[in-house]
Amino acid sequence: MVKPLIALTLSAVFLLGCVGVTPTREADSLKIASWNMEHLAERDGEGCSPRTEADYARLRDHAAALNADVIAFQEVQNKAAAERVFDPALYDVVMSSRPTSTRSGECRGRPGLFIQNQAVGFAIRKGVPWTRNADLNALALGNPDLRWGVDVTVSHGRPVRLLAVHLKSGCNSGREPTDPDCPVLFDQLPVLEGWTEARARDGEAFVVLGDWNRRLASRGDAFLSDLNDGDPEGSVLNLASGDQAAGCKARYREYIDFIATGAAATARLESGSFEEYVYGGSAEADHPSDHCPISVRIRG
Repeated sequence: MVKPLIALTLSAVFLLGCVGVTPTREADSLKIASWNMEHLAERDGEGCSPRTEADYARLRDHAAALNADVIAFQEVQNKAAAERVFDPALYDVVMSSRPTSTRSGECRGRPGLFIQNQAVGFAIRKGVPWTRNADLNALALGNPDLRWGVDVTVSHGRPVRLLAVHLKSGCNSGREPTDPDCPVLFDQLPVLEGWTEARARDGEAFVVLGDWNRRLASRGDAFLSDLNDGDPEGSVLNLASGDQAAGCKARYREYIDFIATGAAATARLESGSFEEYVYGGSAEADHPSDHCPISVRIRG
């Protein structure tokens, strides 16, 4: 009886292995994440956050530990930089089509280092069906240094439309018209609202995720309030982080990175699936980026 039992056990293991083709998925869900990678450059020693090969190796390890099917990323120089972290044998890398930024000055507080292109994109695990939609280039407001939104549709069962964004920095709260950054951010609002409303009218499940550079979860935030006017039905955005405090940096307890879901996508969120990945609990000084990835699971 021993041999049949062993054979049965091995068969069960084999069948489980066949079922678990994509180990990150639980049942019929996809893990979707956002990660600002802090000036990720193509080459060692360049950009405002110069890195060594060992640093890129650590980032690859963290990407593996994050274990997401789809990652919206920000502050990445180009596709080659992204592929230093997201192995092209494992991921499809989708980059913004925006021409390379003209900014080239010294990095703030880092003499001798020069700012490089900051682009938005996605890393999509091989085997996840996806299609690309036109970039939301209007988010740049005609400014070659503002970021475009990157728009993809992924499918694991039912499709979900994802827009990766990196909005204007410098206006993380309030609406002060004398602040040069706030009018720019609020000029981006109707562009973003136009996209979310179009998705709602078409009955699509959609998610906007990335670095919003804004404390949207603050009570009565003007930006989110304007965005969530409730017209049309289904366009109101839900912040997947809810009222959780951020844990990435001791100084900053409010998120500025968000995964925001429209009504149809909100209905497909796995309860309690929101996570902030704080680099395995490593000391803040050892974090490989000044942002921590966030993620949720969405059912197919």
